[in-house]
Formats: sequence, structure tokens, C-alpha cells
Amino acid sequence: MNTNLDALLIALYVHLDDHVLPSGRKPGKRGPARLLTDAELVCVAIAQVLLRCDSERHWMRTAPARIGHLFPRLPGQSEYNRHLRDLAPALLTAATWLARQIPTWQEPLRLMDGTPVRCGASRVTVNRSGLGEIAGYGMDKSHHAFYWGAKLMLVTTAEGAVCAFSLAHPKELDERKQALHLLHVHQAAPGPGPIVCDKGFAGAGIESAVAATGHTIVRPALESEKQRGHGPRHFPGRLRQRIEAVIWTLKNQLGLERHAARTAEGLWARTCQRICALNAAIWHNWLTAAPVKRSLIAYDH
Repeated sequence: MNTNLDALLIALYVHLDDHVLPSGRKPGKRGPARLLTDAELVCVAIAQVLLRCDSERHWMRTAPARIGHLFPRLPGQSEYNRHLRDLAPALLTAATWLARQIPTWQEPLRLMDGTPVRCGASRVTVNRSGLGEIAGYGMDKSHHAFYWGAKLMLVTTAEGAVCAFSLAHPKELDERKQALHLLHVHQAAPGPGPIVCDKGFAGAGIESAVAATGHTIVRPALESEKQRGHGPRHFPGRLRQRIEAVIWTLKNQLGLERHAARTAEGLWARTCQRICALNAAIWHNWLTAAPVKRSLIAYDH
């Protein structure tokens, strides 16, 4: 398996610049001209995640030695931070394009789950943070604990490529409403198909609403359904473990749990950055015909 970060960045830049984010002339803005195009910035942001540099300050000190031979014109820290916040639309476009280039995009099966993205652990952070538009108090049922932050909803392929995702306030949109909104505004699959979820999506209301979008919910049976002999009899539990592994990869290996965002724009940009890096790693596995399609390649070696 080719684990060369240079090969991934070169291939990714060529495809993005040719098909996704062409570096044509754009309307000028006030201030100094940007050193990097959108395609180059996306590659630099993905390299930061794959090399596990959570801090932009540390990354700007490390980047010249690690990728300076590919990008000799690297911006300063303040410029990179500012451009990274504005790069969310380009990162979202790149992540969506990468997901559709992976062969498993054509498969109808999808996995869906939500996970909390914690944004603060003190009352001072809650009162002074600029994340109040998207962050709030919610319940993390997996760990039986309350948190202050946002709720990330993911729709992935069985292999782990993220096809659609969204961030929402945990009180303004509960898990069911957020999932339904996500299926309405994003094309999670090329056509109708089953979506494997957890028990939180049980209920005739949510199942009929999802069926109206053309998809079918596949979930484990509730205890009350088992006692009455109703509900789904067979559930592919191994698929639930796959999306749990994707969430763990995003939050731990790719550093989403350590996002350190202070504004809603920064949180959204860093989420798009991690998901784009995950899709890029899976896409590169397929591009190089890797014998084992791992969700993350050990680029830090």
C-alpha cells in the first residue's frame, strides 16, 4: 500500500484544480493577495490533519519542513487561520466530490449516526464563547453525561466515506429532526436504499418521514418490541460498529475532539477539514489499489 503523503497531496491537488476548485481569476478583495489558491489551501489543510497537528500555530512552524517542497509559498499563522475559516465551502465541496469518486458511493447501503462535539467545559466558556449560535447543552447517551457543544450527524458508506454531514444545536434540533433535515438537503446516496441507524430512530413518525425521502430505516428492535414479537428480527450489528469506528477516527485520530474552535465559523471549518481528510485518505486507498482499504493511512511515519 502506498502511504506516501506527497503522492496523496499531488494527486489531490491535480484533481481539485482540474475538476473541483479551478484556480481561475476571482474578484479581488481588499488587502494583500493570497499566496495559495483554494485547491492548494485544501491540500495544506488536509496535510495538517493527516500529520496530526491540531494547533495551527504548531502547524505553521512544522509545515515548511514537512510539505515545504510541495508548497514553497506558505502563509503566516494569522493569514492561515483567517483563510481556514473562509475555506469551509471549498472543503465541503472537496469532501463531497471525494465521496462520490469512491466506488462504494454507488452502493445503496448507508450508515447514519450522531455524536456530540464538545466545545467547552466551564461556565465562563459558555458565557464568553462565540459558539452560542450553534452550541448548547445536550445529553450524550453513549456516555451518560451532559455536554455543552454541537451535535454532528453523519451519513457514511459501509466503508466509512462520509457522504453527508451537518452540525446543529442539540436543543433546537433533536437527533431525529437533524437527520431528517440532512436527508432532505443533501444527496446521501445515488438512489433510494436502506440506512442503518440505532434505536433512537424508532417510531412510526420518523420511519414514515424517512420513507418519504426514498430511504428505509434499518434499526435494532426495542425491548418492548421483542417482548411483543414485533419489530425487526435481524439487525447487522457489525455495521453499527463501522460507523462507531468512523466517529472514533474523526474525533481522536483526526483531532475533531481537540478542535479548539472559538466561533461557529471556526467549528464548521474544522469539522469540514477533518471529514475532507478522512475522505481523501479513503479515496487515495482506492486510487492506489491498496489491498486493504483502511479508513486512515499512517502518514505520520
